[in-house]
Amino acid sequence: MDAMAEAEPMEPGFAELLAHVQNSRGLDFRGYKKTSLRRRILRRMEEVGVEGFEAYQAFLEAHPQEFVGLLNTVLINVTSFFRDAEAWEALRAEAIPSLIEGTRPIRIWSAGCATGQEPYSLAILLMEALGSEAFGARVKIYATDLDEEALRFARLATYSARDVEAVPPELLERHFDNARDSYTVSRELRKAVIFGQHNIVTDAPISRINLLSCRNLLIYLEGETQERVLERLHYALAEDGLLFLGKAETQMARSRLFQPVNLKHRLFRRPPQQWRRTVTGGAVFQGRPPPPLQHHARLVEAIADRSPTAFLAVDDQGVLAYVNAAARRLLDVTEDDLGRPFQDLSVSYRPVELRSQIEEASRQGRAIRIENQLHDRPGGTQLFLTVEVMPLEGGEDRRRASLIAFTDVTHMQNLQRELKAVQESLETTVEELQSANEELETTNEELQSTNEELETTNEELQSTNEELETTNEELRSTNDALEAANEELRLEEERSGEYRRRTDALLARIEAGLLTLDRQLRVESWNRWSENTWGLRAEEVRGQEFLDLDIGLPVKRLQDSLLSVLAGKAVQAEETLEARDRRGRALFCRIRIMQRHKDGAGPEGLILIVEDVTEASRAQEEAQLLSRMLGRALPQSYLLDPQTLRVILASQGSEEGSGYSPSELRGLSLPELVSGATAASLHDLLRPLFKGERQEVVLEAMMRAKHGAEHPAEFRIRYIPEETPPVLVALVNGISERVRLPPSG
Repeated sequence: MDAMAEAEPMEPGFAELLAHVQNSRGLDFRGYKKTSLRRRILRRMEEVGVEGFEAYQAFLEAHPQEFVGLLNTVLINVTSFFRDAEAWEALRAEAIPSLIEGTRPIRIWSAGCATGQEPYSLAILLMEALGSEAFGARVKIYATDLDEEALRFARLATYSARDVEAVPPELLERHFDNARDSYTVSRELRKAVIFGQHNIVTDAPISRINLLSCRNLLIYLEGETQERVLERLHYALAEDGLLFLGKAETQMARSRLFQPVNLKHRLFRRPPQQWRRTVTGGAVFQGRPPPPLQHHARLVEAIADRSPTAFLAVDDQGVLAYVNAAARRLLDVTEDDLGRPFQDLSVSYRPVELRSQIEEASRQGRAIRIENQLHDRPGGTQLFLTVEVMPLEGGEDRRRASLIAFTDVTHMQNLQRELKAVQESLETTVEELQSANEELETTNEELQSTNEELETTNEELQSTNEELETTNEELRSTNDALEAANEELRLEEERSGEYRRRTDALLARIEAGLLTLDRQLRVESWNRWSENTWGLRAEEVRGQEFLDLDIGLPVKRLQDSLLSVLAGKAVQAEETLEARDRRGRALFCRIRIMQRHKDGAGPEGLILIVEDVTEASRAQEEAQLLSRMLGRALPQSYLLDPQTLRVILASQGSEEGSGYSPSELRGLSLPELVSGATAASLHDLLRPLFKGERQEVVLEAMMRAKHGAEHPAEFRIRYIPEETPPVLVALVNGISERVRLPPSG
C-alpha cells in the first residue's frame, strides 16, 4: 500500500510555510517526518511569540534573520567527537584495517556532519592508522549538511574545551592546536575535509565512496523516504564499501541492500554483485552451472503427471497437444480435448486470454508470466492462478510448441493476504514504535543537549557564584573603604562647613567688592561690600548685564578690559576709576579683572575685585611727599650689599658729597668711594658687624669724589640682618663740615 497515499494531509498553512522556506532558502523538507517537523516549528514559533503558521510565515518575511533560528531548531545539530565510543572502537577495529589496504585513494562521506566533529573524528582515526604522509596523499573526506550556519562553524574547526572532552589526551595533543582555552584542528586534518551544503533526500549522492557515515540522520525521515535514501547510500558506495549508521537507526535489519559487519554498532557492507540476470529474466549464479536436463520421455511424462502444477502444450498449429493430470483436474480439460483447436476450449480465454500471450512468447522467444489470475470453479470456488507461457523448440525436424503452466497460488495468495494484513499491522506497529523510538531518541538527544546546556549553565552559575563571592568580598572591602571614605567625607564636610562659615565671615569682612561674571558678562555673585557700597542687593543684580548696571562706578569704561581678558588677550587687567558710593562720597576704586576657569577648560567667566584705594592713594601721595622731603633732608646715606659691598640705593643728599647722582652711585662698590681701601680690608673691618659683636663701625678715611677730588669723611656703617635680604647702611659725614658747639662759660 502506498504510504504517501495513506499519509494524513498537511495543514494548508504548514504546507505553505514549508514551501516558503524551500523557495526562500532552497531547503527542501520533503521526506522529513511531518510530526517531528511540525513539533519543532511550533516550538520555534512559541519561542518568538507567534501563533499560527501564516503569521509565522509573515514573521519570516519581515525578519529574514529568523531563518537561522528556525534551522537551529529544526535541524538538531547534536554531535561530538567520537560520539558513542564503543561504536567508534568497532569502526577502528573492524573497518579501518580493510579500508586502508593497498594504495588506492580512500573516499569518505560524512552525511549530516553538523558542526564537523564527526568528519574530524574520522580524519583522526585514518591519520593514526596511515601516518601523516599517506593520509595526505590518499584520504579525501566529504562532509555535508543542510545547515549552512553549522557548516560555517565546522570550517573554522575551532572548539571549546568542553567540545573536545571525549577526545583522548594523546590525540588531543597530536591533532589540535591549543590557544586561549580553545582547540583548533590541525592544518593537515583540515586540508583533507571538504564541507558543502547537501540535502541527502533530494540531491544527487556522492559516488565511489569507501566509507559512508550517516549517523542518526535517517530517524528524522519518513519510512518511504528512508528507503529511497538507503538506495542512494547503496548507490554512493563502491564495491565492498562500508556504511556506518547511528545506534538508533534500525532500518537496516530488514534491508537487502547491505550485509551486516557489526549489527550491534550499525556497521554494514555493500555486498559484491555475485549474480547476473539472464535474457529471460531468470537468475544464474556464477560458478553454479544449471543442472543437466533429462530427456527421457517417460520420465518427463511421469514427472509432469505427478507435478502439482497444471501443464498444457499447444503445438504450432494451435492444437492442444498435451494435458497433464493436474490440468485435467484444475481446468476441466479431458483427454478427449486433445487434438482440438486450442481456441475452441474455454481455457484459452479463462482465467485469462492466452492466445495473444502464446503468440507474444513465441515471437519474443521468452517466457511470459501472468500473476494472480482469478479462476472461478464450479460450486462458487475461486482460485488464484499464476500462468506462465513458455515457447518450446524441438530439434531441426521438430515444430515449435508452447507450454502453458498453471500454478494454484490460492493458498499462497490467502497466506499473502493474511501476511500482508499482519505485515501492515506489524509495519504500522513497527512504524509507530520506530517513530516513538526516533522521537524518544530525538528527545533523548534534546535532553542530552539540554543536559549539556544545563551542565554548562551549572558551570557558568558556579563560576558566577564564585565571581559573586569574590564580588561580595570586594563589596565588603569596598563597603569598609566607603565607610572610611564616608567618615572622611563627614569630617571633610565638617571641615568644609567650618571653612564655608569662615569663608563667609571672611568675605563679609573683606573690605573689597568681589564679583563674578559669566561669559555674557551677566552678574553671578555680588558680595556684601558691593551691596553696602553701591546700594544694590545681590538678588537684585544677579543675572543682570554688568555693563547695564546703574551704580556709582562707571562700568562702561571697563568694557574693553573685560572683553580682552575674556578673549584671552590678557591674563588679567587692572584699572583705577573715580567713583561715588551710594551716599555720594567720592572714592577711588582699583578694579582687578581675572579669568575664571573650571576643570582646566577655557574661561567660563570673569572675577572682579573692586578695592577702595582712596585712603591708600592719599597715603601714597603723602609718603611720596615725605620721601621727597626726607631724601632731600637726609645726609649722605647708602644701602650696600654685604657680599659685594656695592651700592644698592643712595639718598639724594649723597650727590653733594660724592659728585655722583643717585642713579650713578648704584653699582659702585665701597672700595671705589674710599681711597686706599680694598674689598678684603673692608670685609675684615666689617666682620664684627656680621658676627654681631658690634652694632656699628666708624671709619674715618678720604672719600674719592666723581672727578678724583678727595676729602676727609666719616663712614658710620651698620648691619641690618632682619631685612630680606640683609643690608649694610652707611651714613657719610664730611669731617670738615662738622659743627662744634662753643665751650660753655
